[in-house]
Amino acid sequence: MKDKILSAPDIGRAIRKKRKDDGLTLADAAALCGVGYRFMSDLENGKSTAQLGKVLQVLNALGLDVFVELKKWPNE
Repeated sequence: MKDKILSAPDIGRAIRKKRKDDGLTLADAAALCGVGYRFMSDLENGKSTAQLGKVLQVLNALGLDVFVELKKWPNE
């Protein structure tokens, strides 16, 4: 899966898809990732105030890689 992430809901959708593909319940995934159920639910629902460190922790625990790609400015 290689989806472009442009917003918090995009991250949430990717996490939810991976969790479901792995056959995990929300509670199972939260425990696996070392975060609370509420945090995991908010994250999957695209809550934009989620703590970045915890978001990265969840992505890593679920085996989702994050890459930064440099873009050129339109006038370059």
